[in-house]
Amino acid sequence: MPVKLEVWGDYALFTRPEMKAERVSYDVMTPSAARGILEAIFWHPGMRWCIDSITVMNPIRFTNVRRNEVKSVISGRNIRDMMENPAKDSAIYTSQDIQQRASMVLRDVRYVIEAHFEMTKNQSPEDNPAKFLSMFNRRAEKGQYYHHPYFGTREFPVNFQLWSGEVSPIGFEEGERDLGYMLYDMDFSDATNIKPLFFRAKLNSGVLDTTAPEVFA
Repeated sequence: MPVKLEVWGDYALFTRPEMKAERVSYDVMTPSAARGILEAIFWHPGMRWCIDSITVMNPIRFTNVRRNEVKSVISGRNIRDMMENPAKDSAIYTSQDIQQRASMVLRDVRYVIEAHFEMTKNQSPEDNPAKFLSMFNRRAEKGQYYHHPYFGTREFPVNFQLWSGEVSPIGFEEGERDLGYMLYDMDFSDATNIKPLFFRAKLNSGVLDTTAPEVFA
């Protein structure tokens, strides 16, 4: 059962993993970021979102910003150590660990996400696709969410509404644009070894088709 959700915002940062020193955004929203937006509005263990396409409505434009970030990353091992031994202090104190970094972000973004969902083995007997679709549409119409959806980072919130146009959304340009290799999603099949998956992204008349991508780790 397909859904169409229009999303927009002032800024977006879909970080390219190959950039280490400064954050640089992909040209358009990644499928995993689109999935995250839908899950923020409605998610259930009995279903799984699949992104079909992303229509880029506004021209792709970048701008540079400087952001305050914590430079360290706490590990799961440190968290476990502190839980088992509260006297051990491995916490990160933001006031001591903060630094300013430049980021190249997208500005004035607007997309239409087209997606469907599949039922999973975790569905209960009373669950069915019509029930989940009704719940998603109701929440999207009311502007409800579990946590505020964002464009790549929580500093850049997402505005959203169900696509109300009777015709399909139209991309910002005609022709083909090669976006290079892009993060598709994360492979969670092995919880001890989560891997990123990539695909070759292309815009056709402003539409990123993700129905049958060739992905690789």
